[in-house]
Amino acid sequence: MFTLINGYTIIVTGGSKGIGRGIATAFAKQGANVMIAARDIQTATHTINELQQYSGQVEFYQCDVSDWQSVSNLINHTVKTFGQLDVMCANAGSYPMQSIEQMSPDDWDSILENNLKSSFMCVKAAMPHLAQSGHGRVILTSSITGAMTGVPGFSHYGASKAGQLGFMRTAAMELARHKITVNAILPGNIYTEGLKDLGQDYLDAMAAAIPLKRIGDVEDIGNTALFLASKEAAYITGQSIVVDGGQTLPESLGALEDC
Repeated sequence: MFTLINGYTIIVTGGSKGIGRGIATAFAKQGANVMIAARDIQTATHTINELQQYSGQVEFYQCDVSDWQSVSNLINHTVKTFGQLDVMCANAGSYPMQSIEQMSPDDWDSILENNLKSSFMCVKAAMPHLAQSGHGRVILTSSITGAMTGVPGFSHYGASKAGQLGFMRTAAMELARHKITVNAILPGNIYTEGLKDLGQDYLDAMAAAIPLKRIGDVEDIGNTALFLASKEAAYITGQSIVVDGGQTLPESLGALEDC
């Protein structure tokens, strides 16, 4: 049985919906104090209202993760509210589909700032407080896209997600002396708000391409984050965990015919 994390303080950026909401829910269920950081107040309020049923205390702070002052204010507000910071889940990101031909340099910079630069800023701002906790954890939400696979229209997104892993490895070494671990989760196809409008036929086709024959749930990512935050994961750092139901295993769809 894993050591309970009730009483820990967790920040989840982009925690109002999708995978971030799944991570926030997993920690709230275990009695952790959760600070949800997001831009959309209305969506975040709805999420917080739903999470009130669990034992963990959940609060919201409006934050733009691409802005250093906003990130610094988030960290300071969290520590002022809960008295400590134990886990930083740098999850926020954006993924507009756009071909290289259509993309402007500003479009590229925007995604790199939201997805990659934000990870650096969250870690930098959180470092002193994570070190003070004595068991600090950084959990990055990366992706199989960019790190392992490619998707037309996602060159900027893929670059940002692969970049997170390069940052993670060096950050893990630099933060180790503070007893802070730095790891990443690489989700595959996860059922979030973005998939709901694609139609059942499309969802069925996606599931058919996965060895476990189902699209992942946000709980699958939340449970992985819980493990990385636990005392039992204290000797794991600089690593990436793929959570994709085996999606990246087949060489082709034909490889699944006998499975």
